[in-house]
Amino acid sequence: MNRDAAWQIVTEHVKDHGLRRHMLAVEAAMRWQAPQLNGDTELWGMAGLLHDFDWEIHPTLEQHPRDGADILRSRSCEQEVIQAILAHNTAGTGVERQTPLDFALLACDEITGLIIACTLVRPSKDIGDMKIKSVKKKWKDRAFAAGIDRDHVQQVTADFSSACHNGNLDLWEHIQNVLVAMQGASEILGLDGRLA
Repeated sequence: MNRDAAWQIVTEHVKDHGLRRHMLAVEAAMRWQAPQLNGDTELWGMAGLLHDFDWEIHPTLEQHPRDGADILRSRSCEQEVIQAILAHNTAGTGVERQTPLDFALLACDEITGLIIACTLVRPSKDIGDMKIKSVKKKWKDRAFAAGIDRDHVQQVTADFSSACHNGNLDLWEHIQNVLVAMQGASEILGLDGRLA
């Protein structure tokens, strides 16, 4: 499967603009992460792009992404991508994280939501002028983007650090990396100031 085929699956199953933006943000983060861990950039990007493709048709943690995996298999999606997607909801699928791809996907997933929210409240609506200190400030305000589970983000980042970085990746270094990745994709994310 190539990226065009993956994007076709997204557009077929995801109508919500915000969910599409989230998936594109995770794709950007995963493409940034791949070379850091000797991963395949295209494969890792595809995992990020497709990870929530079935949320609108399977909107429960018991169904998502378990039931969506069959759709991906029928479209010849790579098994490593399907494994990572299943492992990003272990509670619903029973599939544990095993590979760096698996750990990276879960670590990059939720934090993109906070970064997007931080960008959208800026007067410029431009992620390019976002600094990590702005994210830190909003992180402390639990009423801001309250749907982002900060404890979960900390835990999956610690797991990613332990499994893939010998415990040397701290939370804010990881968030900075995701921010940089998303800044590199500002145009495709629509976070380049055009909404101001």
